[in-house]
Amino acid sequence: MQDDQARKIWEMISSTKFAMLTTDDDGALRSRPMAASQDGFDGTLWFFTRASAHKVAEVSSEQQVNVSYADPDKQNYVSMSGAATLVRDQASIDAHWSEILRTWFPKGKQDPDVALLRIDVSQAEYWDAPNSKMVHAYGYVKARLTGEAPHPGGNEKIKVD
Repeated sequence: MQDDQARKIWEMISSTKFAMLTTDDDGALRSRPMAASQDGFDGTLWFFTRASAHKVAEVSSEQQVNVSYADPDKQNYVSMSGAATLVRDQASIDAHWSEILRTWFPKGKQDPDVALLRIDVSQAEYWDAPNSKMVHAYGYVKARLTGEAPHPGGNEKIKVD
């Protein structure tokens, strides 16, 4: 992944407070909201979790996960796939911790059940579209006149090294 691609992804996901993390729960896909804990994107996503949480058991048996972000107001959508691993290293916990996390972890970062899910992204895809009423009006008119859907935004598939 090139630096400009990583910057583009970060630009699209940084303002989205929650992502949906999808795991394999014994053959059934299961998603739940998660808040990423990082200041940039370099091909890795970090999420705080309880080590005892069911999703940890899910990723220990099937590491492949999907993380999706949606910001309909900005017309930004990002889907990332990769391998999840549990990280219990205190230095990593310290590096990603912010005080607002006490909402979910009242005992703080020293709680022995606090851990991180590290997602090493192997591929990403994004869709972005201009979000103006004029663009949407133009698209509607074009579709009505030509019978073809407009393509005003961008879509890119990215392989992450």
